[in-house]
Amino acid sequence: MKTETAQRIAALRQLMAEKKLAAYIVPGTDPHASEYMAPHWQEMQWLSGFTGESGTAVVTTDSALLWTDSRYYLQAEDELAGTGVELMRESDVDCPSIAEFLAAHYGHSGAAVGVNPEMYSINSYSALKKQLAEGGLRLESHDLIAPLWTDGRPEMPLDKLYIYKECWSGESTESKLARVRKVLDDKRCDAMVISALDETGWLLNIRGTDVDYTPCVTGYCVVEKACCTLFIDPRKTDSGTQASLKQQGVSLRPYTDIRRYLQQIDAQTVMADGARVNEALYEAVMQRQDRTVRNVSPSPVQVMMSVKNDVEQEGTRRAMKRDGVALTRFFRWLETEALSAPQTELTLAARLHELRAQGENFTDESFCTIAGWQGNGAIVHYHAEPETCARIDGDGVLLLDSGGQYLDGTTDITRTVWVGDPRNIPGNVRHDFTLVLKGHIALAQARFPKGTRGNQLDVLAHQFMWQEGITYGHGTGHGVGHFMGCHEGPANIRTDNNTNPIRKGNIFSDEPGIYRAGEYGIRTENLVLTVPAGGVSERTTGEEYYEFETLTLCFYDTRLIDTAMLTQEEKDWLNNYHERVFREIAPLLSNEEQEYLKTKCRKI
Repeated sequence: MKTETAQRIAALRQLMAEKKLAAYIVPGTDPHASEYMAPHWQEMQWLSGFTGESGTAVVTTDSALLWTDSRYYLQAEDELAGTGVELMRESDVDCPSIAEFLAAHYGHSGAAVGVNPEMYSINSYSALKKQLAEGGLRLESHDLIAPLWTDGRPEMPLDKLYIYKECWSGESTESKLARVRKVLDDKRCDAMVISALDETGWLLNIRGTDVDYTPCVTGYCVVEKACCTLFIDPRKTDSGTQASLKQQGVSLRPYTDIRRYLQQIDAQTVMADGARVNEALYEAVMQRQDRTVRNVSPSPVQVMMSVKNDVEQEGTRRAMKRDGVALTRFFRWLETEALSAPQTELTLAARLHELRAQGENFTDESFCTIAGWQGNGAIVHYHAEPETCARIDGDGVLLLDSGGQYLDGTTDITRTVWVGDPRNIPGNVRHDFTLVLKGHIALAQARFPKGTRGNQLDVLAHQFMWQEGITYGHGTGHGVGHFMGCHEGPANIRTDNNTNPIRKGNIFSDEPGIYRAGEYGIRTENLVLTVPAGGVSERTTGEEYYEFETLTLCFYDTRLIDTAMLTQEEKDWLNNYHERVFREIAPLLSNEEQEYLKTKCRKI
């Protein structure tokens, strides 16, 4: 593999010389701005030999480099050894950006840097172009990997798509298209280009198995005032799906026709989300000088899909019950049976998957389960590997972050539990667990006026930790899709200045945490639904107010709580939640399982 990497880099340099490029950049992205990519588009991995999920390779006339973050330093050191590719540690404060590095080596020479425009969004391409220009460099669009990666390149996903029934989606494709066309009228646009797979899947009520964890279909969509076109490999449909889509006003064209179609489209103003639509599509539209691309971000489709309708909300509630059953059975197994045989982080994840799969409408996990034992739990994006995963041995803290994809909803939950003799729980673990729980409850109890942004609520989850000089580096809450991406925009709950407001019908995670490097990690996560606030005082100024309905149904490990740190209001919230968990989950369990759950839901 290391020899192949050197050969591929040498072949790329030959093409660079033909195009008169000083450097070529290969990001770890795909044409659809996807969180999870099909192997067909893993160009960075193919070129560099680095198999991590996040990275960018850069090849110059005399060097080859890979930028990645601290999660992947050890992996990258091992995989890049002997390849001639230098690791650039982008999380380090003294690491130059790619543009800074290239400017230092070729600055103000007018040299050209190449990228595949399919792999950059309109916005990211524009930003890179500006950064390079500041260093006296030019950015050019070239696809140099396709001519090289001809042997053994995985095909694009060819699994059949399927129609996502209206009994699950709660709205027909015709209705959704009508809403999009109203936006086109309001914005005085003639067409809209959609490249994000979750948006296309939501809009056209189609699902598939093209990428891991998210039931997406690989394709592009163009909505015009009189027609809607799905660009997809013809092998992914059959006569039944074709007829169903046609009935909903959707015509089909081959996936590879998208650029040619946009070059010829009878539209003067084309709407596109510059954060998600790729640069190659932008360049295709702009082949005619009389056209305009209206960059609207976030995409109106992304906003629409983030607001869950009544059917989606109720479906998610049902999915949460099944998820709660699986989790109850898992934790009972963990406490009463599991440790009679050797267990690792991976065997725990496999057992949880097995129990979830017994639930009605389960299709897959919603992301790769994070089972972090002791110090591994302090690694926020930890991913256990067969060769290095920890064995569950003795007393300690287990952080378990997992989720399921059900036809009627998507789940995501983190619970931190004690494994072993509870008499051995250290006081500092209880203290940290309770600090996290207090922030978790504070956000769950939030009430706020319409128009509030997530960064205005984020402090609620951080406040108790900040008082003790503790914080965490990840967001407190991400949006969650409905039988779609577990991570969904446009709004979130984090310190970043995201100007998108929280909308009624949005689902978010509520997941503060504390991470003690080398010792343990603690994170507590539920999903919450934004609903109208009840009982708002008549003395208010009349604004519309929202609050959160907690959707997740699973007990907390009360053995880890320092009850002296909780207010009476927090205890009441916790007791009421546990009462609800038992009321909704117990009827779905056996007598033995009910007794176990009753002990876990006892009042504190």
